[in-house]
Amino acid sequence: MSGGGADAAMREYAANLPVPEIDGTSWTVPVPLGDATVAIVTTAALHEVGDERYGPADTGYRVLARETRDLVMGHWSPNFDRAGFAADLDVVYPIDRLEELAARGVIGAVAPHHVAFAGNQDDTVTKVRLDSGPRAARILRDDGVDIVLLTPV
Repeated sequence: MSGGGADAAMREYAANLPVPEIDGTSWTVPVPLGDATVAIVTTAALHEVGDERYGPADTGYRVLARETRDLVMGHWSPNFDRAGFAADLDVVYPIDRLEELAARGVIGAVAPHHVAFAGNQDDTVTKVRLDSGPRAARILRDDGVDIVLLTPV
């Protein structure tokens, strides 16, 4: 397709995907940003070089240590543009920017662990909502994370 036809078709498709309804969302009072521990949750399918690779429709996650920078992007789609990631990890995983914010006192601390999911989930994201998401959240909660920076990729 030319003239944006493929882009328009993709937008129309995405606009009509079902969105899960979540009852009983919780509300918490956040700590001041200058005291907050911040973690990254990304859908960039990042993993360390020696870790298990992501598979098609992988609903799991990988835990990324704060100090790790040698990461692999495990997206399956041949249409995904990896140029930004190849040029600068912080495009999809802004860990160095968080370190700078912590050094300047803008945030309290950078969390010791961060979480990466693959963005290729089923339409209902049921397994992430009911299984891997809560397990990943428990890891961050145990690390004392107050704020999560979501980087959808």
